[in-house]
Amino acid sequence: MPVTTKSPRKSAPSSASKQATKLAKTASPLPGIAQSKKFDLLMAFGLFILVAVLYAPVRHYPFIDYDDTGYIVQNMHLRTGVSWTTLKWALTSTEQANWHPLTWMSHALDYQLYGLNAGGHHVSNLLLHAINTVLLFFLLTQATGSRLRSSVAAALFALHPLNVESVVWVAERKNLLCTLFFFLTLFAYGWYAKRPALGRYLLVAALFILGLASKPMVITLPFVLLIVDYWPLQRFVAQHKRGRSFGKLVLEKVPLFALSAASAMITMVSQKAGGAMPTGSEFAFHLRIENAIRAYAIYLRETIWPARLAVFYPRNPLIWWQVGLAAMVVLALTFFAWQQRRERPYLLAGWLWYLGTLFPVIGIVQVGAQAWADRYAYIPLIGIFVAVVWGVSDLLDRKKVPLNVRVIAATAVLLIYAGATHKQITYWRSDYDLWSHAVQVTQGNLLAEDNLAIQLLHMGRSEEALVHFKSASSINPDDPLSRLNIGADYQDHGHLAEAMAEYTAVLQSTDDPKLLVPAYRNLGAAYRKLSDFSKSIESYEQALRIDPQQTDILLAIGYLRRDQAAAAARDHASASGAR
Repeated sequence: MPVTTKSPRKSAPSSASKQATKLAKTASPLPGIAQSKKFDLLMAFGLFILVAVLYAPVRHYPFIDYDDTGYIVQNMHLRTGVSWTTLKWALTSTEQANWHPLTWMSHALDYQLYGLNAGGHHVSNLLLHAINTVLLFFLLTQATGSRLRSSVAAALFALHPLNVESVVWVAERKNLLCTLFFFLTLFAYGWYAKRPALGRYLLVAALFILGLASKPMVITLPFVLLIVDYWPLQRFVAQHKRGRSFGKLVLEKVPLFALSAASAMITMVSQKAGGAMPTGSEFAFHLRIENAIRAYAIYLRETIWPARLAVFYPRNPLIWWQVGLAAMVVLALTFFAWQQRRERPYLLAGWLWYLGTLFPVIGIVQVGAQAWADRYAYIPLIGIFVAVVWGVSDLLDRKKVPLNVRVIAATAVLLIYAGATHKQITYWRSDYDLWSHAVQVTQGNLLAEDNLAIQLLHMGRSEEALVHFKSASSINPDDPLSRLNIGADYQDHGHLAEAMAEYTAVLQSTDDPKLLVPAYRNLGAAYRKLSDFSKSIESYEQALRIDPQQTDILLAIGYLRRDQAAAAARDHASASGAR
C-alpha cells in the first residue's frame, strides 16, 4: 500500500489535515540507511533468514496424527498430484468440514514433490510463514513510510510463539495460505486506492477470492479495508476534504462484502456437513458469548506472556469474575483507543483490526470443541503488534530516548520471544510430546488425555496409557474412547463382566464407526470366551454391518458356527445318553 500523507496547506489547516501533516513528519524520523531501499532489501532478507533458522528443526518432524492424517496421509485424492482430477475434486469437496480448494491443491503439489515425506510438507509451511513475514514488512513500510517500526512489527510476527501452531502443523497450511492472499489483496488495494479504476478493483476482488478459497478466516477483509482507509491510508481525510461521506467508502466495499457473505454460507454448510458445529447445553449461546469475551482477553495475555500454550484448550466451566474482568479489559482498551483516535489513530486501527479479524473464530459461532486456539491469532495479532510498536515508538520519541537504547530493548524482547518459540516448536516433534505437553499445561483436557493414552499404547506402555484413559473417563464418564480402552484392559485381565459393561456403554454413547466396530468386536470376543455363541455371532455381525471390510470377522463367525454346532451335537449326545 502506498504512503498517502499530504503536504501541509499554506492556508489555515483543519484538525484532520494537521494530523495528516504530523504523521507525514514522524513517519521516518531517522536519516541514512533507514530511509533507503537498501534497508528494505536487507531487512526482508534478514527476516526471511530469521524465520528459516528458527523453524529449521521442523524439516525433521513427522506428520501429527491430528488432522494431518485426514488432510494428507490418508487422503487418496492427493495421490494424483496437481491434475484436473484433483482440481475438480478440490472445487467440490467439503472434506474436513471446509471448502478450501486452493489449500487442497497446495497439499496436492506437496504430495507430488515430496510424497509422504513429512519434512518437505513442513518446509513448505516454513517458507510460507517466511514469505508472509516479508510481505507484512513491505506492506507496513509502504503504507506508513516507517521502515524501522515496520521491521519491528514484522519481526514480532515472525518470532511470536502464538504463531508456532500455524507454521509447524502441516494441516494449518490453510492459515498460512489465506494470509498470503490476504496480504496480496492489501497490496492490490493500496494500488487501487492510489488511483481507483475498475481493473484495479477487479484485481482486489480476485485476490480476495483466492484468500477465501484457502480458508474463510479472511471473510473480514472488507472490514479491514475500511480500517486501513482510516489509518494509514487516510482516505477518510480525503473524503472529508472533498465533502463526501464515509458511506461512499462503505459502498465501495459492497461487492467484497457480498463475497464474504457467500463464503460464510458455504462455510456453514461445510461445517454442518462435516459435523464440526457441536450442539448441546455446554455450547448454549450465552456461554459462547461469555467464552468469546474471555478469549479476547486470553489472546491479549498470551501475546504479552505466551506461556503454557497447547494444541487444544478445553471448554472448562466459566468463572464469573474471569469473564467480568475480561469484559472490563476489552471495554477499557476500546475506550482508550477511541479517545486517542485523533492523536494516535494507529491505536484505534490496530485495536479494531484485532477485534474484527478475530470475530469469525472467537466462538460465537462454535466450530469444534476448543475454547480458543493459537492458530486463530495469526492475522489478528498484527493489529496488536502495530498498535504497540507505533505507540511505544511515539512515547520514546517524546522522551527522546536514544536509538541505541531502543535497538537494545527491541532486540531483548525479540530474543525472549524467539527463545519461547524455539521451545514451543519442540513440543511438535512427536505426537507424544505434543499431547503430554497439553496434559501438563491444561486442566480437564479430555482430548489430550485420550490422545496421549493412544500414543502410549503405540509405544507399548499400556499401564501408563490406562492411567490417562481413566483420567479421561473421570473428566467425562460418557467418553466412549476411554471407556472402550478401559474395557479392553478389563478384558485383558480376565474381568469379562466389567469389560462388557464398558463396551455396552460405548455402544449407547456414540455413533462413530471407528469406535462402534472395535466395541462390537471386543464384545463378540467376550461372549465367545463365555461360550455364548449366539450373542458372540450377533455382536460380530453388527461390526460387519458397520464395516464390511472386516474380513477377519467372517472367519471368526465361521469358527463360532462350527463351535456352536459342535456344542449342540455334544448336548444332543448327552441328552440321548441320559435317556
